[in-house]
Amino acid sequence: MSQLIRNRSLVDDRYVLVRNAASLVDLPDGVPVIVPLSFWLEWRGALIARGETGVLLAPADHPDRIDIYREMIDALVGDYAVHRRLMLSVLPRASLSPFNAEYDHLVHRGFAKSAELAFPNRYIVNLRLDDAAQRKSFLQKWRYHLNKSEKAGLSFEHAPASRLPEFAALYEKMLDRKRFADHSAYETVPALLAMGNDRLRPELFFVRHLDEVIAGAIIFKAGDRAVYLYGATNDRALPLRAGYFMHWNIIRWLRDNTPAKWYDLGGTDGFQGLHQFKKGMVGEAGVIQPVPPVANYAAHWWPRFAGTGAFMGRDFAQRALQRIDWLRSAHAKPDQKRDADNDE
Repeated sequence: MSQLIRNRSLVDDRYVLVRNAASLVDLPDGVPVIVPLSFWLEWRGALIARGETGVLLAPADHPDRIDIYREMIDALVGDYAVHRRLMLSVLPRASLSPFNAEYDHLVHRGFAKSAELAFPNRYIVNLRLDDAAQRKSFLQKWRYHLNKSEKAGLSFEHAPASRLPEFAALYEKMLDRKRFADHSAYETVPALLAMGNDRLRPELFFVRHLDEVIAGAIIFKAGDRAVYLYGATNDRALPLRAGYFMHWNIIRWLRDNTPAKWYDLGGTDGFQGLHQFKKGMVGEAGVIQPVPPVANYAAHWWPRFAGTGAFMGRDFAQRALQRIDWLRSAHAKPDQKRDADNDE
């Protein structure tokens, strides 16, 4: 049985548990890593729960990748569910095929199905195409808007982390303009861009028209799958089709400057316009697959009972806040049908 040691420990000779993110700076390439991050739940100043959230980092093309994933899950189960008597929750990423091997393993390992996204599809672009093949893969309407954007006098910039305040200003103005309540973890962005590990530090991009920055994006680039984390635009970006121009150039930058094979655009939150935009970019060479439900595991009855109740309460509160946001917003409401991935 592998033994977990605090701070940084060798679980076996194939992967490590890192409890201090700074330890990631000197890890060799290709070493699978478990990165738990502590969090606390307080009510009226009193600590009522403590937990950890984090990520699994491992080479997706390793010949033993499924075996490594199983061992990493076993290590987490042993430490969190058995030793600490906590509930362990795992959310596998969307698979590139209809069969999700990671979620399948969790089910057979005894994990129970939990929360499921209302619109779970993730839109994933193939990055390993040359320019001509990439443009050809886009759906016709997306390619049309891209062509228009390239004639609008736009320029693309890969920016240093020191320009984050420019993105923050653009992001805040966008939220005010759309009257959108942000329930994301945006407050973690400054720490992410301040990371010393270049492999894990996200990248910042801007689109400029004349002397004005009109769009920006923050992209996670580590591993085989880059991820679109945050985007922001001003009111001039839409008529200039800045989103098409920006993502086209991000795709090319990721292809030429990272080993990533795929670009995960995230979901749609139920907006048909976002579905059409992302589906057009995924085109014929990419994939659209759902994120599986959250999978929970508890080795003892009390954390199973308390954890299930806590998650039910959280989900209820999130749905209530979402409906309040929809009522307050003067802009578009979610309008995507569940079977929208079959629509043009």
